[in-house]
Amino acid sequence: MSRQTLANGRRKPSEGIAMSVSADAGVDSEVLVVGAGPTGLLLAGDLAMAGLSVRLIERRRAEISNLSRALVVHARTLEQFDARGIADEVVAGGHRVSALQLFQRVRLDPSRLPTRFPFVLFTPQYEVERVLERRAREAGVVFVHDTRVADVEQDDSGVRAHVTTGEGTGAGAPSSYRGLFLVGTDGVRSSVRESLGLPFPGTTLLSSLILADVRLARSPERAFTVNAVSDGFCLLTEMGQGWYRITGWSRRHQLPDDAPLDLAEVKELLRTNFGTDYGLSECRWKSRFHSDERQAPAYRAGRVFLAGDAAHVHSPAGAMGMNTGLQDAANLSWKLVAVLRDGADDRLLDTYEGERHAVGRVVLRMSGMLVRVGVLRAGPARLARSVLGAVLTRVRPATDRAASMISGIGFAYRAERGSHRLAGKRAPDLELAEGRLYELLRGGKFVLVTPDGGLPDTLAVPAGVTRARWSRDPESTIDRRAAIDRRTTVLVRPDGYIAWATGKPDTDALRTALIAWTGSSA
Repeated sequence: MSRQTLANGRRKPSEGIAMSVSADAGVDSEVLVVGAGPTGLLLAGDLAMAGLSVRLIERRRAEISNLSRALVVHARTLEQFDARGIADEVVAGGHRVSALQLFQRVRLDPSRLPTRFPFVLFTPQYEVERVLERRAREAGVVFVHDTRVADVEQDDSGVRAHVTTGEGTGAGAPSSYRGLFLVGTDGVRSSVRESLGLPFPGTTLLSSLILADVRLARSPERAFTVNAVSDGFCLLTEMGQGWYRITGWSRRHQLPDDAPLDLAEVKELLRTNFGTDYGLSECRWKSRFHSDERQAPAYRAGRVFLAGDAAHVHSPAGAMGMNTGLQDAANLSWKLVAVLRDGADDRLLDTYEGERHAVGRVVLRMSGMLVRVGVLRAGPARLARSVLGAVLTRVRPATDRAASMISGIGFAYRAERGSHRLAGKRAPDLELAEGRLYELLRGGKFVLVTPDGGLPDTLAVPAGVTRARWSRDPESTIDRRAAIDRRTTVLVRPDGYIAWATGKPDTDALRTALIAWTGSSA
């Protein structure tokens, strides 16, 4: 059993795993993905686009929509969508907001972000899932609905998911699927994580949070605004076509998640925070839930990985939940492809946990801090919040940094000691002689950017690497703000982060880097 590989929730990353990636290994699919939310859909689609066989196991029946809580797509996620050719479709179906007003006097300006997407996109999660599901199906992902994973076990050559199927995911006879790897993207109550015996330490941050999609007779002054009073807080977000999303919390209404939620309570929440209910006249969906702060101690246990809410969950403040999960998927997918298809060393898969666990920890701290600031009750503390917010709003570097981190643009991965200063950082959408960087990333390959004359034209690169050159006449504002010397040779990973860079021509060092990252020098 896979749980026997763990001790106190920890594991030795690759100990005891003899990699066997043959298509004849007696598997149903090379990769099993459990959970068809945004994280699982992006991951499965990436793997299938790369030619791997993928089975996506989902507890919901196919006809049941995911009436989920996420509403925001941040800039870094849109860049990942751009690298897959679906960003324009997602943006077209959403509502752009170029300024965020927080707690009356705090203002963030995403329009200053160095990206093609200098805004916050408001669009329901189910619209994101619609695009990702179509992409996954077109790529050949096999969907298995109305199926629950009951247990997971693994050995030296693969992993088996034991499942139950049928109405209520318990009526059908048990069966199983075998793959070379399995990824649990099955949410907060992850059966994959539980099967591994991994704990999910943390606390409940707030109880009886309210979500409601409503129609208002009068439009608020801003498309997105949030306010906090001594008795709670409320976020009001324009969704388009006259609909608004309300997210809020009140000390006066602390009820169980399954307690009825009526319009009177929603109207009271608006009036308490904004002085008006804006003529709320219709509600098409409402929910009550609690917000936890939790993170699994490990994201990998042998051949099994955790991603998205199965690995980390935090408050809705900052709207970073779905986005963080999608970044998990973008980080893991190309590494699985490199190992399964291209022969890269299995140790590359350990970098997934090393990189994404650190990001998850920071996101938990950021979102938790925003909530704790929002629910301050004492008058002096709330006054200090207001004054400090007003001061920080006038300090551009501070607000730019905050917008950068919330959007995901500001995250970087730790590089090895002695690496170039760019290693591990996000690559902006550079204008290259062959086109935009994120267009070149659409093949799921690495992109090697070299200056003219920097390396010989005859230098062979692996099949999984696209070669490009710096543009002679850069006009991109993003280029000018990227702070990358155009004499630099840069190897960009498929997820848009810089794997390796050098400021001087060094063919031998490049070959070493290509072997380390792709498994081949040519």
